[in-house]
Amino acid sequence: MKYSLPELHYTYDALEPYIDRETMLVHHTKHHQGYVNQLNAALEKHPDLAFASLDELLLAINRLPEDIKVAVRNNGGGHFNHTLFFEALKPNEGSLPKGDLLKAIERDFGSFATFKDAFSEAAKTRFGSGWAWLIKNKSGVLEVVSMPNQDPVINFGKPLLGIDVWEHAYYLKYQNRRAEYIDNFFKVIDWELVSSRYASK
Repeated sequence: MKYSLPELHYTYDALEPYIDRETMLVHHTKHHQGYVNQLNAALEKHPDLAFASLDELLLAINRLPEDIKVAVRNNGGGHFNHTLFFEALKPNEGSLPKGDLLKAIERDFGSFATFKDAFSEAAKTRFGSGWAWLIKNKSGVLEVVSMPNQDPVINFGKPLLGIDVWEHAYYLKYQNRRAEYIDNFFKVIDWELVSSRYASK
């Protein structure tokens, strides 16, 4: 399977002032495209490998040939993570999750505010580069996890929402103010999309 860069469903300046056009342009067309290119290059070494989806490929990393295992984890993980990240962004005008997702957040964290604090703390304290995720774990419980680099979170459960805390995601606008970037991230979450991920099997 040859992978390609998904198109965004919004313009590069649609998330301003919270995420600027230049960051979005570089993040999507350079960084995300780079992961796609390097994933395809790794898989070209073993044209006999066939997977129905990127999910299946990442879940099978430990069974891949040794010479491409690290490249697939890093670049397949980068492609997977960035696809989920970009899909779940849109200006939300201060809206919050609703329906079953909100009920699950309140059930598993106590309140939306407690979830937000846990998610923000996981993102702030991720040492170096990586991600913070809201996942539905294998027991069906919502959980916040932090992952280094581009390590695939899919092995721990179903990812619902992720924030990229690699410096390329925020440094042009926020420099070293990661906490400010994280706070503003909550103003551009597409909660309807996150809810649909929660509802899907």
